[in-house]
This record gives sequence, structure tokens and C-alpha cells, in this order.
Amino acid sequence: MINRRRIACFLSLMAAAVLLSGLLYGQSSERAKRLGGQLMCMCGCNQILTQCNHVGCTVSAAMLKSMDQRVAGDGSDDLILQSFVQEFGTKVLAQPPATGFNLLAWVIPGLAFALGLALVVAVIRQWRRREVLAPAGGPPLPPDVMERARREIERETED
Repeated sequence: MINRRRIACFLSLMAAAVLLSGLLYGQSSERAKRLGGQLMCMCGCNQILTQCNHVGCTVSAAMLKSMDQRVAGDGSDDLILQSFVQEFGTKVLAQPPATGFNLLAWVIPGLAFALGLALVVAVIRQWRRREVLAPAGGPPLPPDVMERARREIERETED
């Protein structure tokens, strides 16, 4: 049985760790948080810079510190983001720029959806245009012919 005192101690230590990490690695302004949300952490975790959850990640800490310094320098948002691109390359951007070859990353999903939708519509139209085939028996026989056939069947089955 786990002691309640140990659980309380553990929870308080965890809360202190979370608060301390927020103080050590947090941005000083909303602008820095917003800009950090547009960048990727370069530690290899493939997470947004402000959301990197690796314990003790030195890369994100250094990048966040650099972000705070650049925001304090009163440069424009584009200039700050471009300085990170110059330092790490375009892979630091959370979303690729919509220019050049990267434009395909924005165009291809919509184009693929449109082509798939057109294909589905074409198939449905083709199914609707199918001819309805007549039954194999042909047109119904006149009543007098049907009656004569019934009598003949009855005569043949009586034997």
C-alpha cells in the first residue's frame, strides 16, 4: 500500500519541476511565443519549438533564449524568422514557404482531392447510365396462349 505522504511529496515535486522548467525555458513575451510557434525544434524531435517536451533539451532551451534576445532587439517578425532560417535552413520553419518547389506541398493535396472527387463523380454517373436489361423471358404472352399452355401442362402431368 502506497503511503499518502509519499504521493503528496511526489506530486509537489512534479509541480515544482513543471513550474521551474517554465521559468527557465519560457519566453518572456507573447511575441516570442508566437514566433516560437512558427519554428521547429532542431533537436530532431520534429516538434514545434515552444512545444518540445524532451526533458533537458538543450537545443530548444538555446533556441528559445536566442528567440528572446532577438525579440528584445526590436527586429521585425520576418527578420527574426529569416535569421533562424539563415542559421538552421528552411527546415526550421514549421510550415514551408509557399514559393518555388515548396509550393507543391500546398497545391498537391488540394489537387489530389479534386481529382479523386472528379473520379468518384464520373464513376457514379457511369453507373447511373447503365441500361436496364429486359428479363430473359421476353415480353409476356397473350392470355389465350397462357391458358392453352396451362391446360397442356396439366394434361401432361396427369399421367
